[in-house]
Amino acid sequence: GIEVASKADLSKPVTAIMIENSPDARPHSGLKQAEVVYEAIAEGGITRFLTLFQQHKPQLIGPVRSLRMYYVDWLAPYQASVAHVGGSHASLQEVRNGKYRDIDQFFNGSSYWRANDRRPPHNVYTSFEKLDALNASKGYKSSQFTSFARADGKASDKPNAVSIDINFSSSWYNTHYDYDRASNTYLRSIGGQASNDREEGRLAPSVVIALHVNETTVMEDGWRQSIVTNGTGTATVFQNGTAAECTWRKNDRFSPLELIDAAGKPVALNRGQTWIAAVPNSGGGGVSWQ
Repeated sequence: GIEVASKADLSKPVTAIMIENSPDARPHSGLKQAEVVYEAIAEGGITRFLTLFQQHKPQLIGPVRSLRMYYVDWLAPYQASVAHVGGSHASLQEVRNGKYRDIDQFFNGSSYWRANDRRPPHNVYTSFEKLDALNASKGYKSSQFTSFARADGKASDKPNAVSIDINFSSSWYNTHYDYDRASNTYLRSIGGQASNDREEGRLAPSVVIALHVNETTVMEDGWRQSIVTNGTGTATVFQNGTAAECTWRKNDRFSPLELIDAAGKPVALNRGQTWIAAVPNSGGGGVSWQ
């Protein structure tokens, strides 16, 4: 999502990290430097983040939590290492099948630690000093993937989306974005409070995307959320103070997520942090703006 200095930077290894979002996990660490964030319900209406890092490497990241199958679908096209603390049975079966770069805390404990200023299970952290060393030891030296189409952003002279509400489940997890024209970013709030990175301040993505998805609760190893991640659906892209409706498309697990406009062309996203919200089509999910 950012402009890089050389072609070699484009193939630097990508690391995907699962970050918790219950109230006990806030404020988070490392979230402001993530280049792409996927936000979706993990369980019981509680949202969780899949964060993707390539060019930025914060010193502290967390709290790290467990994996779910639909996050695997989103991270698979990036050829990313996957940092997490266990996960659902289906997701662990998938990431341990030899096709992924699994760096689960369960088997790489020295690359993670528990902070003493928060209660378990909200206190597992890691750093890129440790993750880079772990990736290097496993020979994970580069990542090949197809990124979103990108463009330089410019604030619209006719903004039509300066106040955005994205609802997932309840007031604890519903989010709000206020467009800041001066920085051409969206100031994020959650649960009625500013959404902050503990070390780096207010979260303010350049692009916010609402993916409208079909979501159900299913019995696997306990009750789990299930999100339809492959196929097509509708999406709303917020950037430059505007809202644009488009179609999302993902052909299969290892195919990239695509955003297609009415003319059938890829939607060009502003450079900078891209925040993707998987908004349920039912059960309290919804998006509105003005």
